[in-house]
Amino acid sequence: MVSENKTTVKINEERLLDSFLELAKINAPSGSEKPMAEFLIPKLEELGFSIQFDEAHKEFGGNCGNLIAWWEGTDSDAEPLFLSTHMDTVLPTEGLDPVIKDGIIYSDGTTILGADDRAALAAYLEGIKVIQESGTPCGPIELVLTVNEQPGLVGASHLDYSLVKSKKGFIFDSSGDVGQIILQGPYSSRIYCDIKGRSSHIGLNPEEGINAFLIASDALKNMKLGKIDDQTLANIGVIKGGTMSSIIPGEVELVGEVRSFEKEGLDNQLEHMKAAVEKAAEQHDGSAKVRFEKKYLGFNVPKEDDLAKTALSAADEIGVDKYTTKTLGGADTNVLNENGLECITLGNGFRNIHTFHEHISIENLMNGGRYAAGLIKDWYETH
Repeated sequence: MVSENKTTVKINEERLLDSFLELAKINAPSGSEKPMAEFLIPKLEELGFSIQFDEAHKEFGGNCGNLIAWWEGTDSDAEPLFLSTHMDTVLPTEGLDPVIKDGIIYSDGTTILGADDRAALAAYLEGIKVIQESGTPCGPIELVLTVNEQPGLVGASHLDYSLVKSKKGFIFDSSGDVGQIILQGPYSSRIYCDIKGRSSHIGLNPEEGINAFLIASDALKNMKLGKIDDQTLANIGVIKGGTMSSIIPGEVELVGEVRSFEKEGLDNQLEHMKAAVEKAAEQHDGSAKVRFEKKYLGFNVPKEDDLAKTALSAADEIGVDKYTTKTLGGADTNVLNENGLECITLGNGFRNIHTFHEHISIENLMNGGRYAAGLIKDWYETH
């Protein structure tokens, strides 16, 4: 079935649905994206793309690098546009049995669906196909398809940016419906707290022990965690320590992270957490070493930017409800912006990601294909 909706570029709904289901069944979890890449190569070559791979996988023991594909479009002198997403899923999809009920696509409950982010891959492929089939003029289109995104944006962090020709683009990778336009993302850092007390045997020399767990407990009690304010979130998510029930623990490690829309808010919260740990250690005659590790930088694209304008106009063209927003969730968008590739995240409507209850509506899937085509068309018309 071919559908126009309100856009001047038609999509083939049956083809898009079949494409998504085929992509979803490809088992390519993080670090093992080679089957997905091998599936995409002939599909992209058929569409006229030239393909390169970098060697990002060598940094983490994966079996495939990031895929960068380039098509010159109908006007090779126009400003190029990139579309990006990740090829990996958080869990395997081997044996996926999709179920469609009341316009919603689910797995059968024994695997994830993999709509995060096979929905984006399907949308990009369909959008490019209908642009070509309709003869719609466009500039060069580049696909930046990363690996190992789910464990922490690893592929994007090791992307060979010298291979990417485009400077601006879009990433379909959010649970909001098609029409969600994310213009701001957070700064984020991890915090590692190594706390030392003194080990001793509870039955032989308990008076000599300094319980590192009690130090950690006091530190956590005096830490502001959770939602700090509208700008900042903080969490301690890992506690590691102890050896035996009879031994007063002499060491414990706390690991957490902070996210904030403002760099100052990030730094202030990290310092607050560090101070809480160091004070608790001092009060118990213990010691503590605290270090921070940057995860990614924030981004903030104004509504006046041409990316935002294109996203808004293309949403109008396909008749979806549009809205701009911000998120404290991290995405490849953070890393690409940090490395000079300006981009924003767009909703593609998957729900309950990373669980066996993951699903996506056929409506969002179809709107994703329309949106990809509309973005390509509108970008060219305004550049």
